[in-house]
Parts: sequence; C-alpha cells; structure tokens
Amino acid sequence: MLIRHGMNQLTLLNNVRNSGTLASSSSAVLRRQHLLIRCLSAHSYNSGGNNRWQETKPSMEADADNILRAITPVLDPTKHKGQAGKVAVIGGCREYTGAPYFAAISALKIVSLILLDIALTGADLSHVFCTKDAAPVIKSYSPELIVHPILEESYSVRDEDKGNVSRKVVAEVDKWMERFDCIVVGPGLGRDPFLLDCVSEIMKQARQSNVPIVVDGDGLFLVTNSLDLVSGYPLAVLTPNVNEYKRLVQKVLNREVNDQDAPQELLSLAKQFGGVTILRKGKSDLISDGQTVKSVTIYGSPRRCGGQGDILSGSVAVFLSWARRLNLGAEGNLGISTTNPTVLGCIAGSALLRKAASLAFENKKRSTLTTDIIEHLGKSLEDICPA
Repeated sequence: MLIRHGMNQLTLLNNVRNSGTLASSSSAVLRRQHLLIRCLSAHSYNSGGNNRWQETKPSMEADADNILRAITPVLDPTKHKGQAGKVAVIGGCREYTGAPYFAAISALKIVSLILLDIALTGADLSHVFCTKDAAPVIKSYSPELIVHPILEESYSVRDEDKGNVSRKVVAEVDKWMERFDCIVVGPGLGRDPFLLDCVSEIMKQARQSNVPIVVDGDGLFLVTNSLDLVSGYPLAVLTPNVNEYKRLVQKVLNREVNDQDAPQELLSLAKQFGGVTILRKGKSDLISDGQTVKSVTIYGSPRRCGGQGDILSGSVAVFLSWARRLNLGAEGNLGISTTNPTVLGCIAGSALLRKAASLAFENKKRSTLTTDIIEHLGKSLEDICPA
C-alpha cells in the first residue's frame, strides 16, 4: 500500500505537518491526509509492524488458517441436518432483536457450508430462546431459525408468580439442552432482573450438562456480577469488548486495565477465572485460557458497524463445537500448538469474522453493514477450506 502511494508513512506525515499554511484553503485535502495516516497506522499495527505485543512475543500469533482447515469438517453428502452442529442463542428482548438474530444466523451460515444439500441446513441447527415480544420480530428476519418465545421480563410477571414462571422457563430450556453442542448467552438479552435470574439458572443447567457456553453482550454483565456462573468451567468462553473487559478486570483483578502488558494481564484474568477462555476483542484479538495467550491480527475492516460481536459469538460457538469432536492431540502434523477446543474456536471465529469484514468492506466501503459481513462468511471460509 505504501509503494502504491509512492511515499512512506513518515514522508506523508511530514508533508501533512508542513502543510499548515495551506490548511485554511485545503482543509478537505488535509482531512483526507490525516485519514490516510490513520489507515496506514492501523494496517501496520495489524500486520505486526508497530505492534509491541508481536515484537515482544512473536509466538503469540495464531496460525489461524491452519486451525480453520484442521477443525472445519469436509463436505460430506451423507450428512443430514443437525450433524454439523446445533447451536442455541439465549437472548432477545423488546428492545434488542437484531443481536440474537446475527449470532444465530452466523452460526447457521457457517454450519450450512459443510452440507451439500442446503435445503437441509435450517430446521435443526440454530435456535433462539427469547422473550415473547421479541419472537415475532426475530421470526420475521429468517424462517430458517427455530425461535422459542419462552423468556419473560419483570413487567409481564406478577411478583407472586415469578417463582413458578421461572421454573417453567428453565424446564422448557432443559428439554432441549442435551441436543445442543453449544449455547450463546447474551446477545440482545437486556438487563431485566427477572430475565437475568432465569438465564442464570439456564447457564447452571448447561454447565451440569457439560454444554459449552459462549458469553457475550449483556451475558457479560450477568457474569461480571455473578462470577461463579462460569468460574472453573473450562468449556466457558467470554468475548468482552473494551468496556466489558475493563469491568471484568476491575471486578476480578481489582485494578485498572494495563494495556502495556495486555497478554500477561489477560493470562492472569483467565487463571483467576479457573481456566475460562477469554477472547479480548480489539485491534488485535487476544485469547487466553490461563495456560497460553494467542493473538489474531488479521486485518478486518475500518468500518465498525454494530453487530460484529454477535457474528463472532455465533461463529465461535460453531468452531468450538467442531474442535471438540476432533482428537487434535493425535494430529502432530497439523502444527497446532494448543488443542484446547475453546481456544481453537476463538481463533477460528476471530479469523473468519475479520476476513469476512475485509471482503465486505472491499465491496461496500463506508456503507458496510453487519448483514454484508454475514453474507461474506461463506466466501471467506471457502477461500481457506475449498470444497
């Protein structure tokens, strides 16, 4: 990119600094120059050039493409619906219906890539457990999702009925639990106290059934206030953004975030959680299970549209499920330094999202939306794992 523009980044910066006298007459040009500098800096950062983490710990960078190839099942004409994995999303309320849809449909898009008969990939693969108000809206987004309108919020339940309603909600989810390869908790969940209490019980059920749990969005708010829901559970994955990570560090480590030694801090945080895997989202995604730290620095998109975290949580759920089915420890020729399925799932999900975001931005530029990224998940995985 630097060669194409005919100047290096330092030359460009000096030119901008020396253009102060022309700023009043060329403000638009100056703004574009500043934008170009930021883009070049971001590209360099994500390529490892100015990334302090990569300079000090080069082995942290995950071989994402190799991992994706290792854990993605091959196309198989004998497979039927459900064999590629079944994922449930616990989330969706009156205010938030897009997030659970993004997570569920992303999981469905990835799963459908390994089945030859696309018509078979809908019914038994991606479920959404949401409130009654959210269900009709989510159903209208896609007929391919199974939507369960069973969750309740405080406003719709009398105080004297809450105990009975909570038991019914939990029992209904429990009927399905053994069918799921992974559940995603949090997208569009909201923070209604009664709803969160019900979801806490659902998470306890999943843990008792040894079902992996990916926690995102308002699920992280719940976990931050009830650490025991995931502490010590090796099949739990947390996917915090900047603010959610800050709250976790303050609660668990009792200090402020230290970006100067981010890998070690993340390692300590995962250890304090008893081996829970944490994917810290950022310019570079950092992943740790308390034993190792891996990074994914593939360049994605400068367009930060809302909903990408939901794509990530759904993607991680699918790849985690696939990684659990493989005996990777016996595959010495794969060149994979860790065989923890939660870590592998995070690496694969992070890499695929970034690749899809990059392709979407190439096509749509500033108008890129989350739905555009979802549509590029298939092409991104096909480029790495061709049929």
